[in-house]
Amino acid sequence: MEFDVRQCRLCPRQCRCDRRAGQGYCRGGDSMRIARAALHLWEEPCISGESGSGTIFFTGCTLGCCFCQNYPISHGQIAGTPVDEARFAKLCLSLQRQGAHNINLVNPTHYIPWIADGLRRARQAGLTVPVVYNTGGYDKSQSLAALAGLVDVWLPDLKFFDAALSRRYAAAADYFTHAAAAVVSMRRMAGPPVFDAAGRLVSGVLVRHLVMPGARHDSMKLLEWLYDTFGRDGVAVSVMSQYTPCYGAREYPQINRRVTRMEYESVADFALQKGFVWLYGQQRESATLDYTPDFTGPLPE
Repeated sequence: MEFDVRQCRLCPRQCRCDRRAGQGYCRGGDSMRIARAALHLWEEPCISGESGSGTIFFTGCTLGCCFCQNYPISHGQIAGTPVDEARFAKLCLSLQRQGAHNINLVNPTHYIPWIADGLRRARQAGLTVPVVYNTGGYDKSQSLAALAGLVDVWLPDLKFFDAALSRRYAAAADYFTHAAAAVVSMRRMAGPPVFDAAGRLVSGVLVRHLVMPGARHDSMKLLEWLYDTFGRDGVAVSVMSQYTPCYGAREYPQINRRVTRMEYESVADFALQKGFVWLYGQQRESATLDYTPDFTGPLPE
């Protein structure tokens, strides 16, 4: 892809900022910054498997979600460690040696050109496990195309259908327009879900949706769109109950609470009635910050 570090247009915000000065909305500079690289067991079973997913958490974010559970790294309190493409490749290989079922790139949108080069280096050096692109969904299809053939599993959030909700809670009124187009592009590149003999997802798209307080009908609209667009088996779907008020959510009375059992079960039941072939759910006990990783340790060598 053509990318000018002096006029960044990687994400839908089209900042045209000079990445060398870290001027953009995402606060990304002219190299990757990583807060954590470690095995992670708290993803969907088809991602974590038995040994864990090899997660690499990037700092900064193109979204402004007021309820972000990873806000220390997404909103700037923890800057992370600068990493060049060669060290990124070594981190991928280290996670593979530790037994990771995949390399899980968490919040990678604003580092796509560097990631693409790093993944090519890692593949050349012996990386064989699938690569997972774990994103908030606010992506440009043109930017995602740079990862064609490098990413095996696409793991996007699909957060909001209603522009008023995405404007209020994520500072992105155009969220659904871009996220929907991104999911379509991901499906076009990856094809239908493919699982190995152990039930781990090795290629395809798994769309996550976090049920929000007071927004169950918005959730149903998103599930309806997924069904109308991809049918019962075009993508896997994960309906999540883990919403926990944190960071700036306390400033919004509508979402300053956990999701009720009725709210979550009504959305999960709707998804079941649609008949999605690959459908994942969560226990309400997952709605806690206890599952948030520690981002304060050093990166492995």
